Amino acid sequence: MELLVINWSSVGLKVAQLLLSLSILVILHEFGHYITAKWFKCRVEKFYLFFDPWFSIVKKKVGETVYGIGWLPLGGYVKIAGMVDESMDKEALKLPPQSWEFRSKPAWQRLIIMLGGVTVNIILAFIIYAGILMVWGEKKIYNNSLKYGIAVEDSLMQSFGFKDGDKIVSVNGQTIDNFYSVIPNLIVSDSVTVERDGKTENILLPKSLIGKLVEKKRSDAPLLGIRFPLWFGGAEKSSVASTLGMQRWDKIIKVDSVLTPYVADVARELEKKKNSTVTITFTRGQQELTSQWAIDSIGSLPVGMKIIGKPESLDTAGVLKYDVKKYGFFEALPAGVLLAGEKLGWYVDQFKKILNPSTGAYKGVGGFKAMGSVFSGDGWDWEHFWNITAFFSIILAFMNLLPIPALDGGHVLFTLGEMVTGRKPSEKFLEYAQIAGMVILLALMLYANGNDWFGWGRGK
Repeated sequence: MELLVINWSSVGLKVAQLLLSLSILVILHEFGHYITAKWFKCRVEKFYLFFDPWFSIVKKKVGETVYGIGWLPLGGYVKIAGMVDESMDKEALKLPPQSWEFRSKPAWQRLIIMLGGVTVNIILAFIIYAGILMVWGEKKIYNNSLKYGIAVEDSLMQSFGFKDGDKIVSVNGQTIDNFYSVIPNLIVSDSVTVERDGKTENILLPKSLIGKLVEKKRSDAPLLGIRFPLWFGGAEKSSVASTLGMQRWDKIIKVDSVLTPYVADVARELEKKKNSTVTITFTRGQQELTSQWAIDSIGSLPVGMKIIGKPESLDTAGVLKYDVKKYGFFEALPAGVLLAGEKLGWYVDQFKKILNPSTGAYKGVGGFKAMGSVFSGDGWDWEHFWNITAFFSIILAFMNLLPIPALDGGHVLFTLGEMVTGRKPSEKFLEYAQIAGMVILLALMLYANGNDWFGWGRGK
């Protein structure tokens, strides 16, 4: 029997971050529709965060608009008078068009209103990324500076041919300057060139890479990490590790008589020594010292032990070259645009994989559980929060532009068709298209969230 232990404080923190992130994105997306509708003298009847079937958590009418918060956190909406939308207000559409209604406006104005939400999401991503570059800076581990190469953290990567100590030369023929970009590029690529023992080798990646990762139910551990020796970084007060007699920057070189030059080597040897006592040999400056460790039933490091692994410290140790570049206001804006463009390009590549059944990427499509899992559960990390929110904003903009009825992209498609042909779709056609689009979106939402919890796409 397997005991499932849930850290509810971590779950709660992730849920709170997800709700805040979605609230920001939904409110600003709908504001894009709201403000452009107001510009063109359309009446906005409702402005809602989340949906409100049957009842609202809170609502208040100000002027002609009811502002509120619904109880169903699946998005939000603005109800623009005279528009065929999710409200399906057929009675109002039976009356003659009024000057303040959406349907009475020229096509170019309706097009701008429809693009308002997406435009705001794109601008928001630019601003958030620019703010991140100003406050926290652009973090960079120079890929060609890894002294000991990579550590292969995942057995699936080993099965593809990666080995500890490899140095990534290029991904799909493109040189990767920043190690942080290796994994995002790798999972949407076909090949990786590595340097091994002074020679270059080409590793071919299967089309089904993403699908295989999903099937394996990978943990949060990275696919590929940085290889470095195990330096003692300290110990929690009154923990087992605090009794070992080690000092910061002591370097472990042996477990019993076995040489362990790197962290992974130490981990492998400790796993072999479960429920036993081992002699650890470590260096302190020019001295070689020993310590006795009682290894638990899991074969893990002593409780409370910290190891030196932050990029700043590894830079000091000569393992790699790490740099943080902070941008001024005027240079951050264009840099934020470029960063958003890179993220969009990566997402589009991933989306193409999802649309190709042979990749198995559809197995990884997730809903709210998957979205919440990308936030930090160890504490509120604002840098990480804003990075995720900016990326979600890009995804929201992209997904809303898909030519599916009920999405902005569907309305845009019909409006562009009208502008080209000079013929406006009938309101009956728009109603049926709206219903069809809502059915499609509901099915996709059910699939994504079912995949989260039950692994539908994986045949579980």
